Amino acid sequence: MAKNDVKLLGAWPSPYALRARIALNIKSVKYEFLEETFAPKSELLLKSNPVYKKIPVLIHGDKPICESLVIVQYIDEAWTSGPSILPSDPCDRAIHRFWAVYLDETWFPTMRGLLAVQGEERKPLMDQLSEGIVLLEEAFGKCSKGKAFFGGDGIGYLDIAFGCFLGWLRVAEKITGLKLLDEAKTPRLVKWAESFCADAAVKGIMPETDKLLEFAKVLAAKMRGAPPKN
Repeated sequence: MAKNDVKLLGAWPSPYALRARIALNIKSVKYEFLEETFAPKSELLLKSNPVYKKIPVLIHGDKPICESLVIVQYIDEAWTSGPSILPSDPCDRAIHRFWAVYLDETWFPTMRGLLAVQGEERKPLMDQLSEGIVLLEEAFGKCSKGKAFFGGDGIGYLDIAFGCFLGWLRVAEKITGLKLLDEAKTPRLVKWAESFCADAAVKGIMPETDKLLEFAKVLAAKMRGAPPKN
């Protein structure tokens, strides 16, 4: 399929848009990435996602697909010639989806909450994130079955769902001065994160930590209603 038949509406700092980009790369799908600026939101975005009016949106031909995890599943089903993203076993698929929901509804919102607070107010949030990382370390041991990724030998659904947040995880570590991925507590996730970021489907599109940190400072200032600190 031609590149102009597949478009992705997104933004470089968005972990959710990153999910779709990784999935497309795994399937070797050529696509056009359309950067959204949000000031104002583009007519194409408003037309393509009239319900939530947010990124990412995958446009395949003239059909818009919304919500990052839905997009990843769609890509897996629409392009069957590449490596499978979701596990073939129904139970494994359910487990991967469970942890993806946990990441989106519990873990990452807690990380995002770090931007809205300062000082001692961050401690309970960091404690929650650390507890979550330990749970994910245990989940990795069960899902990976001794292999390099949650999905086995190659990047799969849960790898994408979690791995898209690694840039923001590094930002959280820089902001707080605390390590979330630690060799002593989460040795398997440390190795997994290195393998994930080095994979051809991810390398080159994972946001640079320093650039993401500067963006986070601006975002944090807006959330707290204060000018960003240099």
